Parts: sequence; structure tokens; C-alpha cells
Amino acid sequence: MALFKKHLKEKPGIFTGITNLLSGKTTIDKKILESIETMLLTADVGIETTDQIITELNQQVNRNEPPDSNLLLQILKTLLQNNLEGCTQPLIITNSIKPYVILTVGVNGSGKTTTIAKLAHYLQQQGEKIMFAAGDTFRAAAIEQLQVWGDRLNVPVIAQQAGADSASVIYDAMQAAQARNIDVLIADTAGRLHTQEHLMEELKKVKRVTKKSDITAPHEIMLILDASIGQNSLVQAKQFNNAIGVTGITLTKLDGTAKGGIIFAIARETKIPIRFIGIGENIEDLHPFDAKEFVAAMFDGIGNEV
Repeated sequence: MALFKKHLKEKPGIFTGITNLLSGKTTIDKKILESIETMLLTADVGIETTDQIITELNQQVNRNEPPDSNLLLQILKTLLQNNLEGCTQPLIITNSIKPYVILTVGVNGSGKTTTIAKLAHYLQQQGEKIMFAAGDTFRAAAIEQLQVWGDRLNVPVIAQQAGADSASVIYDAMQAAQARNIDVLIADTAGRLHTQEHLMEELKKVKRVTKKSDITAPHEIMLILDASIGQNSLVQAKQFNNAIGVTGITLTKLDGTAKGGIIFAIARETKIPIRFIGIGENIEDLHPFDAKEFVAAMFDGIGNEV
């Protein structure tokens, strides 16, 4: 399929085992359904979503004598897709708002700064004029990393010295963005664990301070999640959402994990829109999320036509 083909031609989908299990089967029995259940749970789809799916599949098996394996596979795909449909909401930049402020949050190691660069590149391709705010003032290396990306992408970076007040940096960046007629300001913040209450309070302060420049800001609070950590990413999504009100999620490192099923649990339990997925290390490897394409890739193998 077009979304993934270029990047992950050799990688099988996380549910390819289910496709192989059902292939050529003329009868569907309890043992096969138990195997499907195990595969879904192993991929971190989540207990509630898996229970719902297995219940529906059982009903389908009971309605058909003999059950059709192809039909069962299609029903399984549809059920998974339905779990994601409500969260398939692309990021839409409102051109009447300048700057459109995107506040990025997440834990250390989630790929936040790299995702900021990929997002900037993606928006530049849409014709948007971008600025960065180096709001991660905890680490001098974080400021330097963002400045390197800024130079590479020809994006101006508003920064202060390490240890400066993050909210102040982002406020100054908003003022600069307004003066320069910037379309989108992407603000970095320090990586923090969802359990670090004092750092979560700092995020709340950043959110409050942005409103002093524009009462409608921030216009997007984007949580960057590492898909490879499984259930812990669901915990992070809930905690960050409770603390600051996440409006969109970008899932990174989906190309390197067998735990990509966590996306279904996140969608079901948080209802937060999934804006993008990251499936590679190149600057182009950030893609708007599409439920139908994602589910197809999970079954047919990344890069196969559907």
C-alpha cells in the first residue's frame, strides 16, 4: 500500500500471523479463535478491545456453517478499523490564526524533537511558514539539536540559554512569530515522566502563558508517544491528557515494534485523535494517520498492495 510501501518493504505486519493462521482453513474452531485472541493480546491490542473482537467473531462463527475464513478475516479487519475510525482526524492548520501554535509534549526518548522536525518538513510541503520555540530548557543539548534542525530546514529558532523559563521562551517565540507573519509555531518542551507532578505543573504554566499572547492558544497540544513501549504508552496518554488536555497524538517508532497494536487500546480508551504515525528515521517518514490503510498494513505486511 502506498502509505508504507516506500519505507518498509521487507517488514511483515504485526497481524500477518493471523492472516497465515486463517489462510486455506475450511473450518474455524475454538482453538483458532483462541490463537487469534493470543495474537491480539501479544500485539498489545488490549483486553477490552480483544474481548469485544473475539465475542463478535464467535457470533460470526455460530451464524455460519461452516464458517468462512475469508469472511472472518474481513470482519476482524473491519472491527479493528472501527475501533480507530473516531480517532482518524487529521491536523488542520487554521490559516486565519497566526501563528498556529503546536505545543509538543512527551517523555524523554519518545522521539519528540525528531518528530518536531518531521512535522515542520511536512507542513512546509503544505506551504506553511514555520518557526521553532526551544522550550526544552532543561538540556543544552536539546536546544542545540533543535537549532541544528532549524538550520537544516531553514526554520528560525527562538531560544534562550539552558535553564531559562520554558514558558517565557515560548511566549517570546509567539511574539516573534506574530511579528514575522509566521504560519505555524512548533514549541518543544522538556521531556518528562507522566509521574513527575512538578514538571506536569510546568506544562500547565506554559499553557497558561501562551494564552497571554493569544487566548485561543495553544491550538494543538500534541503528545508524542513511543509505540514500542506498549501498555506504558497508554498510561502516558491518559496522564498527559488528564494534566494538560491533549488534542492530538503522534505515534513514533511503529517500524521497529511488534507492539503496534497499542494504537487500538489508545484509541478505544482515550478517544484522542491520532494525527500522525512515524515509521522511519528519514525526514519524510511522518504520515497522516489513516485507519483503513493502517489496519490493512498490519495484516498484509507493510508495503504490500491491498
